[in-house]
Amino acid sequence: MTEPSLNHVTCPDASGGHRMAYWQWGRPDGGHVVVCVHGLSRQGRDFDVLAQALCRQAEQAAPGSGGLRVVCPDVVGRGESDWLKDPMGYQLPAYAADMLVLLAQLHARAPITTLDWVGSSMGGLIGMGVCGQPGLPLPVPVRRLVLNDVGPTIEWNAIVRIGTYLGQAGHFGSVQEAADAMRAVSSSFGPHTPEQWLALSRHMVKPVSQSTDSKWRLHYDPAIAVPFKLATEASTLQGEAALWKLYDHISARTLLIRGALSDLLSPETAHAMTQRGPRARLVEFEGIGHVPTLIAQDQVAAVTGFLLGQ
Repeated sequence: MTEPSLNHVTCPDASGGHRMAYWQWGRPDGGHVVVCVHGLSRQGRDFDVLAQALCRQAEQAAPGSGGLRVVCPDVVGRGESDWLKDPMGYQLPAYAADMLVLLAQLHARAPITTLDWVGSSMGGLIGMGVCGQPGLPLPVPVRRLVLNDVGPTIEWNAIVRIGTYLGQAGHFGSVQEAADAMRAVSSSFGPHTPEQWLALSRHMVKPVSQSTDSKWRLHYDPAIAVPFKLATEASTLQGEAALWKLYDHISARTLLIRGALSDLLSPETAHAMTQRGPRARLVEFEGIGHVPTLIAQDQVAAVTGFLLGQ
């Protein structure tokens, strides 16, 4: 399977509801579902390489079995999902609520027997919200959780850095021009070939109009920056306690991935996460900052081995 199917789920909100897009790989009726959720300004196609590797290895390990579904949502305001009328809806509790609606739809279409979660940065925080509240109406509890370069304590300097570019719509003459511009602000992702970077960037832009000579713009609603930029160092510290409480209630086996040069997840926070709550297993990748893209072979192997191993 070289391309995923594009699907939508309708989610409620105070303005009458919105549609969230999701990309589905593997068997549409697969009982083992892996949900992969992207970072703050990214979108679901970030997981193309990982999703294909998971589906391929699952089929090789158990041909003809119930199969694997890998589901990669475009969090609302990003990718092929709707933009919200009220930008204050671009916050973690609302994102987690949308994921519950998505899981209910997936379960109704084909029963989920095993549920795993991979979350990069913001996607990991959403995963903590889903996994760290035992009373939520999940089809089945999350069995294994991958937190990619994120934890309950988020370094303020990283928030400031992200705020310098988040919300700038950007207009580009070509996809390659957009890829070059994004690479300039994403050097912390680590080394990638030009082909890998272009693949990472292709779904990050959309044509501004239907004309053949249309310029390109970033895929997301610039208003996702509105609640983000209201954060202060004091409010971030206040939110930390709530995130640690969620983390401490997680029962899923947890893998914590950290870029060794990350400015968002400190070594101290990563170590604390191995000592409390689900006592995450920590894997670090040298020469990488925030956030590992899960494209490099060693990164893919760490995630597939954790999710598909015993």
